[in-house]
Amino acid sequence: MVRSESGKNLTHDLAEKIGRMIVSGDVAAGQNLPIEADLCAKFESSRTVTREAVKMLTAKGLVGQRPKRGTYVEPESNWNFLDPDVLQWILQRQFSPVLLKEFLIVRRAIEPAAAAEVIKHGSSWEIDAIGAALDRFRKAPPGEESLEADIAFHITILEASGNRFLRQFAPMVETALRFSIRMTNEEKGVSVADIEAHADIYEAIRQRKEKLAMRLFTELLNEAIALTESAEKRARMQAADA
Repeated sequence: MVRSESGKNLTHDLAEKIGRMIVSGDVAAGQNLPIEADLCAKFESSRTVTREAVKMLTAKGLVGQRPKRGTYVEPESNWNFLDPDVLQWILQRQFSPVLLKEFLIVRRAIEPAAAAEVIKHGSSWEIDAIGAALDRFRKAPPGEESLEADIAFHITILEASGNRFLRQFAPMVETALRFSIRMTNEEKGVSVADIEAHADIYEAIRQRKEKLAMRLFTELLNEAIALTESAEKRARMQAADA
């Protein structure tokens, strides 16, 4: 594995640079990427690193390869939005309430289900871990610490579900939460998410009240969806006035 002096994987670093170039539209869907030699020259990378970076982007659905045609950019519909890197690049490209709303709808489908799985199958120590995440959330000062604690609460529930498929969503949820929490807090006019709403979810899980936990989780996410729709509407109005 080729690494830089800081220990960061050079292949991933180059894949990120090319990936951001793709999602920003510098190379449109259907267009070919520069040939390998040109990519090596542009990014001052070796052929080995460049080839591995392109393989990574192929696995993420951003590019395809065909004999005689070369490496080309796939349409956005083929991109793997569940890949944390792809999601992060897209969200950093341009804030998109529409994309965040779609993400919240996915969360609404999986997180209440994860809470139900914890209630049905979770051990006492797994539920205690959710309580510890909530306690960290309560004690965290506003800002990055509070954001990290909020994210940890949601990820801990997914991990405690014991469901291998639900757990697979954790990296994607963690990545997108860094954007959606900031947006919903700003839209709501608060610096920290509603801790008591999270506490109510934890209490329902602790008492193993499945229907209550699922309802509370759904209500929390419905509020976030409504806030996202408000941000989406404002963005459309601002675009119309521009």
